[in-house]
Amino acid sequence: MADDYTIPQGWEGYSDEEHQTWDTLYERQVKLLPGKAEQSFLDGLKALDLGRGGIPNFETMSDELESLTGWRVVAVPGLVPDEVFFDHLANRRFPAGNFIRRADQLDYLQEPDVFHDVFGHVPMLTNPVFADYMQAYGKGGLRSLDSGCLKNLAALYWYTVEFGLVQTDDGLRIYGAGIVSSASESVFSLKDPSPHRLKFDLERVMRTDYRIDDFQQTYFVIDSYEDLFHATVDTDFGPIYDRLQGVDDKYPVDTILAEAEVVHRGSQDYARKGGRLAKP
Repeated sequence: MADDYTIPQGWEGYSDEEHQTWDTLYERQVKLLPGKAEQSFLDGLKALDLGRGGIPNFETMSDELESLTGWRVVAVPGLVPDEVFFDHLANRRFPAGNFIRRADQLDYLQEPDVFHDVFGHVPMLTNPVFADYMQAYGKGGLRSLDSGCLKNLAALYWYTVEFGLVQTDDGLRIYGAGIVSSASESVFSLKDPSPHRLKFDLERVMRTDYRIDDFQQTYFVIDSYEDLFHATVDTDFGPIYDRLQGVDDKYPVDTILAEAEVVHRGSQDYARKGGRLAKP
């Protein structure tokens, strides 16, 4: 492993079964996502031809991606330290795990694998505005390492890059990687009456807790990638960090503040019944 935590992808070492797992996951998602995923994601899938068969070769894919927006994908063994992650993003490198889930883990895997990282994240990096947002997030992260507010930046990433929704002329659509790579959450996030769907508010998002083990109880909706980009790049985070200093508690995941713009007030029935661990 290099100092920046990168490793060889080891593409030649993938088994036929591992390539088949990718193909099974890919085929399932591309059938589900039309009418649910925002068009930029679907365009990115086509631009990079991620369904050409088997786990993508990072070098080939990166050459194609770099020609579009200047980004490359680098292999890492798993989650990396914050400063390493921010540095990769700030230099237009997306760190992706090189392992793939087992065939009996198709529906749920807590740790991000190559399908989540590549299928979920990389297509959006073909969108120039979103690609710039990702780089700006990395640069902002590097500047904030001593702020004591990394957990708040993590919430921003979680509710946009991983679990974001966007309002389009055709209705709500998915762009977050954690949703587009999940067969069940790609339906739940848009159609289920249980979760709240709230308009994006930068500081509110940064103060909101989140679930890592189940469907989200609240999703935040942006109006456009341009709005998301400017909400972060044009904001002086210094005063926000000052206000967040010493604030240990985040808003609970099911909170709706009085000033919130509510797209949909959820029933929260799914979570109240126990979520993924509910007894049949």
